[in-house]
Amino acid sequence: MSETRLTSSYARGASEPRLLNKTIGQQLSETAARFGARDALISRHQGLRLSYQQLLEQSQQLASALLRAGIAKGDRVGIWSHNNVEWVLLQLATAHVGIILVNINPAYRTSELAYALNKVQCKALFVMERFKTSDYLGMVRALAPELETQGSDALQIEALPDLRLVVWIDVAGQGQEQPGMQRFSRFIASGDAADPQVAQIGATLTPYDPINIQFTSGTTGFPKGATLTHRNIVNNGYFIGEAMRLTEEDRLCIPVPLYHCFGMVLGNMACMTHGAAMVYPNDGFDALTVLETVQAERCTGLHGVPTMFIAELDHPRFAEFDLSSLRTGIMAGSPCPIEVMKRVVSQMHLSQITIAYGMTETSPVSCQSSTDTPLDKRVSTVGKVHPHLEVKIVSAETGETVAPGQSGELCTRGYSVMHGYWGDEAKTREAIDADGWMHTGDLATMDAEGYVNIVGRIKDMVIRGGENIYPREIEEFLYTHPQVQDVQVVGVPDNRFGEELCAWVIVKAGQSLDAEALRSYCKGRVAHYKVPRYIEFVKAFPMTVTGKIQKFKIREAMIESLKLDVSQTA
Repeated sequence: MSETRLTSSYARGASEPRLLNKTIGQQLSETAARFGARDALISRHQGLRLSYQQLLEQSQQLASALLRAGIAKGDRVGIWSHNNVEWVLLQLATAHVGIILVNINPAYRTSELAYALNKVQCKALFVMERFKTSDYLGMVRALAPELETQGSDALQIEALPDLRLVVWIDVAGQGQEQPGMQRFSRFIASGDAADPQVAQIGATLTPYDPINIQFTSGTTGFPKGATLTHRNIVNNGYFIGEAMRLTEEDRLCIPVPLYHCFGMVLGNMACMTHGAAMVYPNDGFDALTVLETVQAERCTGLHGVPTMFIAELDHPRFAEFDLSSLRTGIMAGSPCPIEVMKRVVSQMHLSQITIAYGMTETSPVSCQSSTDTPLDKRVSTVGKVHPHLEVKIVSAETGETVAPGQSGELCTRGYSVMHGYWGDEAKTREAIDADGWMHTGDLATMDAEGYVNIVGRIKDMVIRGGENIYPREIEEFLYTHPQVQDVQVVGVPDNRFGEELCAWVIVKAGQSLDAEALRSYCKGRVAHYKVPRYIEFVKAFPMTVTGKIQKFKIREAMIESLKLDVSQTA
């Protein structure tokens, strides 16, 4: 019997299996009871391995240490670090006792760090020592010179008035002492995994309690703190894992950052709700260590944004590695090029890789393909709506739900929608309407079967000579050129046509390509107004730590390079 075909761009997810009504701590305890001896967490760069029972006990010990340091249920604790075991322990420890974890972007610098800590009144900050050229402890000292003269257990910092504790992530007791700060190894040792306070406070928590704040990456102004609950995170992680068909036999390679939902929910929580192993190849992304880790740990799953998969596929040593253990994973974070998906399936053995779509404010996934989604739909859409959620595509002009195949703004409603923006009711009301719909700002279409395709961001749409042009359509076409490794298309101001198209292109290693050859490739294959006027060949794109391309920076760079007069454009 064929499925009912939709008559409007609205879809409701399945009602089974039922939503999980538990906290993160309860979920971890249940997983440890079932799979206690199995690998839970493998951090290759740290040489550390924890079973689920060890993960439970060490996170409970850290929870006890937090309580003994005067951090209470409802307080906010920041984590400013790349991927490591300590990050996960803090994620779980805070959840055990109702402390709200605040994810701080490792790309932040002093002004952004101060903003984030003060916006949510963080009482404690956990921070890594350094990463590449980033001296995190140095930046903390620049904000808080008082650390040099104050004891680590009685901080009074003018620039950070709520901060009472700074813990630096050391390497097993190594390294010099840091004035005014405590070592992580010594701090966790001050707790007790059997501390009765941990269980007593845990018993007072509900799945609806806020447990995590993630700052959304805005292109202008300061970011907003999307506040998520246990219910948001546990259920989203569970249904993500269900779409991947995760079991306790799976080992998921997680090279995406933990400070973002991709690592913390699509990675950690998907594994923790299914007893699968979390495998970290490195503290930051490196294509070679990902390939080495997949082979060494016999990983069955691999996550990444498109740029990560491209870097892995095009690594000079790619052919040396045995990736035959791979089965599933997720490509997400930005629109997934069809040609890249095809290569991932055929060359990396990821026959059951899925595409996921969402945003931080929806915990994050709203739509996902499954392992049995037909390949043509898997490479060209973001799948269907998740269980217990609703999605619709609405007209920007009228707000009405559009017909299948028509583009409009994608909206999401259901358990995954955030608690709100921390301390900002006005912004929350702007994002979530009176009927509970989260307005994503993404342009999308939905076909009659319910498959969703993300066309682009509303703000990225290019209007040229009265024509609406979606950059992703042009990007998908340019990816088919045999010399193109990666490409991004933006609109830049033009007095005659409103906007002109600009393509930034990364050419495959060892290959050559010029602008005229690329334009010739376009002629006769796409409409003339879709052929980019400006073509720049670059080595990399400006992007966030999570691998999201910052198109606004490409546009700004072109305006500066071309010396365009923005004031004269509409």
